[in-house]
Amino acid sequence: MKHLPRKRFGQHFLTDQAVIAAIVQAIAPQPGQSMVEIGPGLAALTQPLVERLGRLSVIELDRDLAQRLQRHERLDVIAADALTIDFTQLAQTLRTQQADPPQRGLLRVVGNLPYNVSTPILFHLLAHAQAIEDQHFMLQKEVVERMLAQPATSAYGRLSVMLQWRYAMQHLLSVAPRSFDPPPRVHSAVLRMRPHAQPAPLSLPLLEELVRVAFSQRRKLLRHTLGRWLDARGYAGHFDVQRRAEEVAVHEFVALAQNAHA
Repeated sequence: MKHLPRKRFGQHFLTDQAVIAAIVQAIAPQPGQSMVEIGPGLAALTQPLVERLGRLSVIELDRDLAQRLQRHERLDVIAADALTIDFTQLAQTLRTQQADPPQRGLLRVVGNLPYNVSTPILFHLLAHAQAIEDQHFMLQKEVVERMLAQPATSAYGRLSVMLQWRYAMQHLLSVAPRSFDPPPRVHSAVLRMRPHAQPAPLSLPLLEELVRVAFSQRRKLLRHTLGRWLDARGYAGHFDVQRRAEEVAVHEFVALAQNAHA
């Protein structure tokens, strides 16, 4: 029976063979690598990946699709919400299953992320970046623009700061709505994310809170938001709060998080 896309899961299935081939070429999967695909759907990307890898783990929330995927003898199906997965533990598990595991058991993550949960998944993966080699995602084009945005632009915000601190990111290709069934109302893009080998050391929860407060009222000067937050913490250092959050570069937020620890 044909699977009917479910709106609650944000399902839009990739059908354009040229786009699929371009994504697989960009990922460049190699036999024996530990890889997990989030949201494999109807396996358009899954099949060419597993053919090159030999074996592939997939995370699928839709129970009907998960049951279909379990019939594939070379897929390890995790029927769950990606937001509940411990990707660090998954990387370790996959490494122990390899006959000749690499010295660094890093995980490669790929997926056509549902638009309604893409940002939560990106933030969830942040905490597991040390266990990940790279991430290749299909995302809403607007989300990709926010991820790559530079200061003093309307797209620059919380997502830009948090992800640019931890990853080197590259836009790979744009994808039109007609490449999907059903076609979404937005354009998409494919992005590569590679965790920095030596990110600036800091408390991730502290950076998250700091950046959230800073961008909570983007149109106001930081003295109304971040300034009060810093005062409440007894911060005695210097930070220019006579500007808006979008004017502050990533490295400045990072430096502040390093200096404003409890």
